[in-house]
Amino acid sequence: MVRHPAYPVEPWQVRETHLDHAVLARSESIFTLSNGHLGLRGNLDEGDPHDLPGTYLNSFYELRPLPYAEGGYGYPESGQTIVNVTNGKVIRLLIDDEPFDVREGELIRHERVLDLRAGVLRREVEWRSPAGHAVRVRTTRLVSLAHRSIAAIEYQVEPLDVPVRVIVQSELIANEALPGPLKDPRVSAVLRAPLAAELSRADDTGALLMHTTRESGLRLATAMDHLVEGPPGLRCATEAEPDLARTTVICRLAPGQRLRLVKFLAYAWSDRRSPPALRDQVEAAVRGARFEGWEGLLTAQRSCLDAFWDGADVEVEGDAEVQQAVRFALFHLLQAGARIRNEPIAGKGLTGPGYDGHVFWDTERFVVPALTYLRPEAAAEVLRWRHATLGLAKERAAVLGWAGAAFPWRTIRGQECSGYWPAGTAAMHIAADIADAVVRYVAATGDRAFERDVGLPLLVETARLWVSFGHHDRDGEFHLDGVTGPDEYTALADDNVYTNLMARRNLTSAAGAVSRHAEGRRALAVGDEEIAAWRAAAETMSIPYDDKLGVHPQARRFTLLREWDFAATRPGEYPLLLHFPYLDLYRSQVVKQADLVLALHWCGDAFSAEDKARDFAYYERRTVRDSSLSASTQAIVAAEIGHLELAHDYIGEAVLMDLHDLHRNTREGLHVASLAGAWLSLVAGLGGMRDHGGVLSFAPRLPSRIGRLAFSLFWHGLRLHVEVGPNEAVYSLRGGDAQLELWHHGEPVLLTTAAPVRRPIPATVPLTAEPVQPPGRRPARRTLSRSC
Repeated sequence: MVRHPAYPVEPWQVRETHLDHAVLARSESIFTLSNGHLGLRGNLDEGDPHDLPGTYLNSFYELRPLPYAEGGYGYPESGQTIVNVTNGKVIRLLIDDEPFDVREGELIRHERVLDLRAGVLRREVEWRSPAGHAVRVRTTRLVSLAHRSIAAIEYQVEPLDVPVRVIVQSELIANEALPGPLKDPRVSAVLRAPLAAELSRADDTGALLMHTTRESGLRLATAMDHLVEGPPGLRCATEAEPDLARTTVICRLAPGQRLRLVKFLAYAWSDRRSPPALRDQVEAAVRGARFEGWEGLLTAQRSCLDAFWDGADVEVEGDAEVQQAVRFALFHLLQAGARIRNEPIAGKGLTGPGYDGHVFWDTERFVVPALTYLRPEAAAEVLRWRHATLGLAKERAAVLGWAGAAFPWRTIRGQECSGYWPAGTAAMHIAADIADAVVRYVAATGDRAFERDVGLPLLVETARLWVSFGHHDRDGEFHLDGVTGPDEYTALADDNVYTNLMARRNLTSAAGAVSRHAEGRRALAVGDEEIAAWRAAAETMSIPYDDKLGVHPQARRFTLLREWDFAATRPGEYPLLLHFPYLDLYRSQVVKQADLVLALHWCGDAFSAEDKARDFAYYERRTVRDSSLSASTQAIVAAEIGHLELAHDYIGEAVLMDLHDLHRNTREGLHVASLAGAWLSLVAGLGGMRDHGGVLSFAPRLPSRIGRLAFSLFWHGLRLHVEVGPNEAVYSLRGGDAQLELWHHGEPVLLTTAAPVRRPIPATVPLTAEPVQPPGRRPARRTLSRSC
C-alpha cells in the first residue's frame, strides 16, 4: 500500500507530478472523465504513448460468441462487450516537423491535475524537441455534467525560446488498434474493428463520422468542431475519410505568441434512429456546445460540482490519504451516474473495458444505495433500467423453468452474458439485491409513484422467482438449494444465509407493496393465495446455525468443510482464483469476499450483537479479500462490533483500492462498487448509519487516529448533516420547515431545521478480542498522517 510518488496527497485534487510510464495504465483510469453516458479515459492528448485507449458510451456494445467445449441447455449463446468508440481526444502536435512525443527529445516538465471541484483534467507540459526547440503545452479537458453528449478540450501551445512552425492535428479516429487481453478472467475481450463506416463529412473547422456495429446493429455518430485563435497567417483545413477525420491548423509562433484551439465533441448512438436523425442530433449538439462556449461549459461544470459537494462531501480529519481518496471516490461515483437516462452503471463505469463493460449485482448492492442517499435521481434511473429489462429477465426465468424474473449475472443490455454457471446463473441473490435497492430507495425518498410504476413489478416478479425456485421440506422449512452467494469461492451451496435473508426481505416487501397498490396488484394478477405463499416462504425461510461453534455457517455445512492451508499459500498466489482449481476453493473454508459478513451489515436486524461479534471473528480468519468488494463491508462490521482501529485499516484499503492499485487491475478501469464502498465504509462504518425497515439510525464512533468525521445525506428531500467527534455527535437538518426522527445509539432524536441536536457518544466495548486474519492477509495499518 505504498503511495506512488507521482501522486501527492492533496484534499481536492489528484496531481501527477511527473510522467511514469510504469503507471501509465493506472493514470489513464484514474484521470478518466465521464458523465455516465460518455466516458473518456485519461490518455495523453497526443495519443502516444498509451496503454489502453478508451472512449465509451453507456450500453454501446458488440456481440461476440460464447464458445463452450461442451454445450448445455440454457447456456447463453452470445456475449456482449463494450466498444471503444470513435476517439475524439487526440490532438497531435508537430514543432518544425518534429512530432511531440514525450518519449523523444526532453520532457522538461509534466503535470496533470484532476480537479475534483472544477470537474476537469488539466495538463501542463514543457518539452524540448530533438532539434532543440522548447514549447509549453497547456490543455484542459472536460466531459460535461450539464450536457449529456458533450465533451470539450482547450489546447494551447507557445514557444519558449525561438520562433517555430506549429502544426496541430485534431482528430476523430474509429477502430483504434487495442492491445491484447491479459490472462485474467477479470479483463475484457478484444474486439477487432467492430465499427463499420456509414458516413464521413467535413467542413472548414469540423467533421462528422457515423458507424454501425457489425453484429449488434447499433448506430454511432460523432461530431467535432473547433474554435481557433492564433497569429495572422494561420491556416485551418479539415478532411474526412471512413475511419478518420482531421482538422489541421498551421501557423508560425514567436516567443510570446500563443496558438489556442478549443475542440468541441458530441456523441450519440441508437438502435432505432435513422442515419439522418442521428447525424442531425450530433451536429446540433456540437453547435450547441459552441454556442455555450468554453467558458460557459466550464461555468456549468463548476455549478454541477458545487451542488454535488454541498450535499455529498465527506470530511475526515486525521488521515489525509483517506480524505483525498474518499473525495476521489465520490467524484467518480458522481461521474458514473450524473447523466444516465434509463441506463445501468457497469462494474467499471465508463473508465475502462474491464469485465467487458458488464453490469453485476454490486451495482444494486453498493452503488445504488450510495446514490440513493447522495444523488437519488441517478439511483432511480438505474432501477428504471432494471425495470426496462424485466421482460428479458422473465424470458430467462422461463427458459430455466422458473416463474418470475431471473436477472442476469453479467450483462450490458439485459441478456445473460455469463458462460460460467456456478458463479453466474446460480448467483440468484441478484434478484433480492435489486428488490432491496428498490425498497431502500422508496424508504429514503418516499417516492410512492416510483414504487407503484417501477418498484412494484420488480418486487412481484422477484418474489415469484423465490417461491418457484425454493421448496418446503417435510417439516415445512423453506430452502433455497444449489445457489452461489456473494462469495464466489463457495458455489452451488444450499441455504446461503445472505441469499436466504435477502430473499425473505424480498418476499415480505413484495407482499407489503401489493397491499399499498391495489390497481398494480390487479394488473400483475397477484392473488391472495400467491401473497400467502410469499409470506409462508418468508416465515419459514431456513437460516442455518452451527450450535457447536455458535456461528452462522455461510451456507449449510460450510463450517464442516476442510480448512484452507493458508500456511502453504505463498503471497504471490493471491488472488487464489488465478492459481488454484475452483474445485479446491469450492470444497474449502476460504472466502473470496464478505458474504456472511455482508449479511451482518445489510440484514443486521436479523442478528444479535453477540452473533455479529462471533460471526465476524470466525469469517475474518477465512476471508482473503480477493475481491475489491470486501474491505468496505469488513470495515463497516468491524466498526459496529467495536474494533475501530481494524475498521480504520479496512477503510484505508477500501478507499485506496484504485489510487494505490491494490489489486493490480486498475489498468482495466476503476472499481465503481469499491468507490461506493469507500463512502459506505465511512458513513455506515464510523458513522454507524443504518436504515433497517425504513428507520434511519446512527451509532457513530471514531478510531483513535481520526479526530473528526462529517458527512451529509438526503432523506425525503431533506439534507441531513452529521458531524462526529471523539465524544459527541451533532445532527443538523436543512430543507425548509421540516422535522426528522432518527435514532442515535438506540435513543430517539427528533431533529428540526431550527437548531442542531448534540448527543454524547458512549464508550466502545468490543465483545471479542481483536479478530485474526489469514497469514499475510491483514489489512495494512493506517499510520498517523497529517490532517488536510
